[in-house]
Amino acid sequence: MLNVEFTYSAGLSSQLRPDDRPDVVFSGRSNVGKSSLINKLCNRKSLARVSSKPGKTATINFFDGGSFNLVDLPGYGYAKVSKVEKLRWAELVEGYFSAGREIALVVQIIDMRHKPSADDMDMIRFLYDSGIPFIVVMTKSDKLNKSEFQTQLDRISSVMAEFDNIGLYPFSALSGDGAEAIEAAVNAAVQG
Repeated sequence: MLNVEFTYSAGLSSQLRPDDRPDVVFSGRSNVGKSSLINKLCNRKSLARVSSKPGKTATINFFDGGSFNLVDLPGYGYAKVSKVEKLRWAELVEGYFSAGREIALVVQIIDMRHKPSADDMDMIRFLYDSGIPFIVVMTKSDKLNKSEFQTQLDRISSVMAEFDNIGLYPFSALSGDGAEAIEAAVNAAVQG
């Protein structure tokens, strides 16, 4: 279990505080189960706020993990947000990635029930092309039966085949399946 405490939120890139510890970044589209994953990994019910409304997290939230920072990026791809808000989010996230921070790992989250979206693939390509280490966590695995699970795993694996040796981690917030393997990947990256 990851032991973290909330530090601060940044709504603009100018509010990012310098830090020499490595970052473990959680990224994914709105409503993909990012908060539920963070809460399960940290064994806390409401460390990261789970919202019924997608597009609600409009800040980068930082958590102190002792030897590292856990960084929760705002969800992307939610259509019902104003252009001004989308631009602010873009400035914030781009500002984060161009701030020269040490990024130990990005936990890129997709919904296992669906093919990765265009926004998901844009993010994955950006991480890959930038040489930023990342894994892909596939949430909501419990919503698939055994044959659907295998079909989707094969489908997503083939989409990800263009990226060398990317770790794929099925995850269920309901049962916690996959949490140990994801935590191990985070710990290995931080200690790396």
